[in-house]
Amino acid sequence: MASGATNTQLDGGAHPASIPLDGFSNWKSVQIFTGNRSREWVRLQEKAGRFPRRVRLTQRTTLWPNRELHRWAADPIGYTADAADQQAA
Repeated sequence: MASGATNTQLDGGAHPASIPLDGFSNWKSVQIFTGNRSREWVRLQEKAGRFPRRVRLTQRTTLWPNRELHRWAADPIGYTADAADQQAA
């Protein structure tokens, strides 16, 4: 994908392979991965526990854990952030 193109599904959402399994992703990558959802949509889903929680590194740097993003992509309707927190403990 050196041309800058991303793998996309027929519904316009990003293919889960577009971000690595490990590590963290910034907002631009998360937005593409979620099918160009808005920051407000992501914030509301996080608040409701239906989207992976962001990690604040600095005042200006916020990242999302890739493993949780892939877990969310596998089951967006059934995903709960609380279950992810329990698995990490």
